[in-house]
Amino acid sequence: MSASTSTAPRIEFNPLTSAIRALAMDAVQKANSGHPGMPMGMAEIAEVLWRRYLKHNPINPQWADRDRFVLSNGHGSMLLYALLHLTGYDLTIDDLKSFRQFGSRTAGHPEVGHTAGVETTTGPLGQGITNAVGMAIAEKVLAAEFNRPGHAIVDHHTYAFLGDGCLMEGISHEACSLAGTLGLGKLIAFYDDNGISIDGDVEGWFTDDTPKRFEAYGWQVIPDVDGHQAEAIEQALLAARAEAGKPTLICCKTRIGMGSPNKADSHDVHGAPLGEAEIAATRPHINWHHAPFEIPADVYAAWDAKAKGAAAEAEWNRRFAAYAAAFPELAAEFTRRMASELPADWAGASAAAIAGIAAKAENIATRKASQNAIGAFAPLLPELIGGSADLAASNLTLWKGSKGVSKSEGGNYLYYGVREFGMTAIANGLALHGGLIPYTATFLVFSDYARNAIRMAALMKQRQIMVYTHDSIGLGEDGPTHQPVEHVASLRLIPNLDVWRTADATETAVAWAAAIERQNGPSVLALSRQNLPTVTAGVAAETIRRGGYVLSDCAGEAQVVLIATGSEVKLALDAQAALKMDGIAARVVSMPCADVFDRQDADYRASVLGKCQKRIAIEAGHPDLWRKYVGLKGAVIGIDRFGESAPAPKLFEFFGFTVANVVATVKGIL
Repeated sequence: MSASTSTAPRIEFNPLTSAIRALAMDAVQKANSGHPGMPMGMAEIAEVLWRRYLKHNPINPQWADRDRFVLSNGHGSMLLYALLHLTGYDLTIDDLKSFRQFGSRTAGHPEVGHTAGVETTTGPLGQGITNAVGMAIAEKVLAAEFNRPGHAIVDHHTYAFLGDGCLMEGISHEACSLAGTLGLGKLIAFYDDNGISIDGDVEGWFTDDTPKRFEAYGWQVIPDVDGHQAEAIEQALLAARAEAGKPTLICCKTRIGMGSPNKADSHDVHGAPLGEAEIAATRPHINWHHAPFEIPADVYAAWDAKAKGAAAEAEWNRRFAAYAAAFPELAAEFTRRMASELPADWAGASAAAIAGIAAKAENIATRKASQNAIGAFAPLLPELIGGSADLAASNLTLWKGSKGVSKSEGGNYLYYGVREFGMTAIANGLALHGGLIPYTATFLVFSDYARNAIRMAALMKQRQIMVYTHDSIGLGEDGPTHQPVEHVASLRLIPNLDVWRTADATETAVAWAAAIERQNGPSVLALSRQNLPTVTAGVAAETIRRGGYVLSDCAGEAQVVLIATGSEVKLALDAQAALKMDGIAARVVSMPCADVFDRQDADYRASVLGKCQKRIAIEAGHPDLWRKYVGLKGAVIGIDRFGESAPAPKLFEFFGFTVANVVATVKGIL
């Protein structure tokens, strides 16, 4: 829906908003790259929120009860960088001058952990608002758990800016629908309705009635707000903050590139510098008579939020001290969790839980083993919050202590519905907020729906545990639409993502513990539908933690090394026995997580793979990853085509996952 410009009252440019516009256009011009239009168009909205209502402390960007701010339309990153700089964060004018340059703190799109004050990495449209939904859920869940009458220690808003692109992306439908269902009253989104995207006027391809859409989701919608009139913006924001039972969408009519006399309202200002001539014309038009990157002292003083932020945090600290006096155990637990620390007894308790699982030696599917691990670990970790994309009964993600989050209550389990992409990005928001460790679940084949959010979890180094069941042709009759022949291999391509494909209950429990303990990235657990026997009897958990290990060795020097994962580990052991009958000595290596194995030192990796250059990898999935381990003298038994609809045993036989084929392949390379 295009923004109307003909009837809009003339804006009186003031130095506070002109500073944003000038910094945005100057930085983009200096970089000869970037998006000046959105920062210039949202300057008034940003001024009202950031100067008057946002609860934050530039001196301590990680203050637990700060408001969270998400720039979902992250291409307009210079808006956020200008705000961070002006309000007093550790982001200098030289950083702004280095916008989009190698090694700078002002990357092309905002990156969490890279720039102080940035709450999440945005740029892939729609994921920022979805992260914001996760942050708002986290606030709701933690408030329900920790707040007590007269002691509201978790009490903050989540604000998001978003544009037409975010609303066109399907993920926004998934996330905003769930946000309405859960009644996230502390989630407030500002829609930058400027009617322009990269290709031009959006009326040619985006004519949704956005207010009605969000009303249908169960949001409070405040339509037709003049995004350049501070009083109108403030009144809308006050109405949003007064609504406790619904999230709010404030629809702001804006002009992209506002202040540019010749390029405003045009896609020309969306993703390209204004140009020296237009910048020269814009400066007097916005009453800005300063050199590039020059900000007067009085403007800095008016924007500076350090004293106000420090006072707000000090007041919260006083309230938290009173809370700690009244509820010392809750206060200690809250402090631990917001510091991302595991319980003091975690190491011993988790080791005991793994030992108990190993002692049972159950012949079960690894998805069931995963449920058992959740049941063992969740009582030790109140911060664990799970969920599944409408497949809890198949993914086995519920445990006896699961309590669903609802509109009226907190809990530790989210029924996401069929929203794989939304689920994964919401869980990223849960992790980014702090105080929670999220796990999500679906069938492995549907990880494709979530892939960019998986990638973002890895890029942002967020701890999310992704339970993906039905991991191979072993799911059988559902056929090739549901058989994930390429998915494990493709997930292993994502940097900083640990992909575990486990062979039995013990490996699964160890993978769960490793994923919980990993604080610098997400983990995938690819789990079987079919029952698998115990193969790790006598193997220490610390050995499994190394990602790859010698499961069964031979007497003397091995003539061949069999490397396997998941359900194929038992096949490798059976083939080892058959080869021994033929006088061929084989070593069996279980490699539940190649990513972890590759991080081990060279000596350890060499000790596992051995000196033998004749190696065969066995996995019911795409074979390409394994070629780096088997080399030119080895072979891979895998699947490089789509599956078939048939019972699992027939499929394993058809695709060559038999002892006879492994033995024949070994003899073929010897």
